[in-house]
Amino acid sequence: MALQRGDRLAVLTSGGDAPGMNAALRAAARVGVEMGFDVVGVEDGYTGLLEGRLRRVDLGVLDEAARRGGTVLGTARSKVFPTAQGQARAREQVLATGIEGLLVIGGNGSLAGANSIAGVPTASGRELAVAGVPASIDNDLACTAMAIGVDTAMNTIVEAIDRIYDTASAHRRTFFIEVMGRDCGYLAMTSGIAAGADAVLVPEVDKTEDDRIEHVVNVIHRAYEGEAARRRVLVIKAEGAKVDLNRLKAAVEARIAELLPDVDTRITVLGHVVRGGSPSAFDRLLGARLSNAAVRGLAAGDTGFMAGWLGAGAPGPATPFDPNVVLTPIPTVLEETAKLMRGETALAQWRRRVYREVEPIIAR
Repeated sequence: MALQRGDRLAVLTSGGDAPGMNAALRAAARVGVEMGFDVVGVEDGYTGLLEGRLRRVDLGVLDEAARRGGTVLGTARSKVFPTAQGQARAREQVLATGIEGLLVIGGNGSLAGANSIAGVPTASGRELAVAGVPASIDNDLACTAMAIGVDTAMNTIVEAIDRIYDTASAHRRTFFIEVMGRDCGYLAMTSGIAAGADAVLVPEVDKTEDDRIEHVVNVIHRAYEGEAARRRVLVIKAEGAKVDLNRLKAAVEARIAELLPDVDTRITVLGHVVRGGSPSAFDRLLGARLSNAAVRGLAAGDTGFMAGWLGAGAPGPATPFDPNVVLTPIPTVLEETAKLMRGETALAQWRRRVYREVEPIIAR
């Protein structure tokens, strides 16, 4: 049943934070208020939902927050929510707080949480309407071409690599740079190409640790000894690539010590710096457009869906609320995401093929 004017719509952010979450919150609140809903924010994700920590949204605060990273509502990964006790408590809180609709902004685990309480009884005797908006810097969700936070994370990585490039060239150094992404190499490969890296190590290219070491050694020799000799080498490693960064550094140093004794190596782990910072214009607009379509979908009677960005991995048809947004049932999103991470989807297979094709090209 469609949400009606006066119904309480709760919005929460869950899982890892992603730049653009605040912009998504702002859009959800503004659209919801305009449509006559009682929009409230849930503090600290599902943990706050279990504790009934709801607060009225302040549009002025959200207007200011939309330009910042993080999330003004806070986020947390609840260990209790997935349990039977947590599910029972969630049902109780839905009844006690008068929530009729729930919009969840987050990644795969967050969507799984939303799916687990979709349709539970509400105070009005109806069923809880649920929608999801994808937010994950890893870009590891199916049924959306892009998740909120990915574009900003890529820009942050590229800016950091550009700075490292300068100091590496000054000292004739090789830098090993690890970036976030969990088991998905999207961030590493796209930022590596954009920043002009010499090698990118991603989990999608199935290689042994010895194979990766051999590849990096060959890249270094070619870079420093070739006709167009360079003064720096940049190796980008996705955190999910199965090779320890310190062991990689030690093994490479041992292999190049005799022929290239004056080449230094350094390690930089960008880590959580990639999650922070002001969201890019694209992430702000992406968050706004996905949230707009999600709220309007709930108002139109849709439920149990994720609003995804139309494109690779997210075929149409587009929602009538936005020509670039597609609404996909959350169970389908979860199933396709599992297939994506197992390398079984067409998009996953395309990525693997392209990563293999790109590897020798960027090494030249």
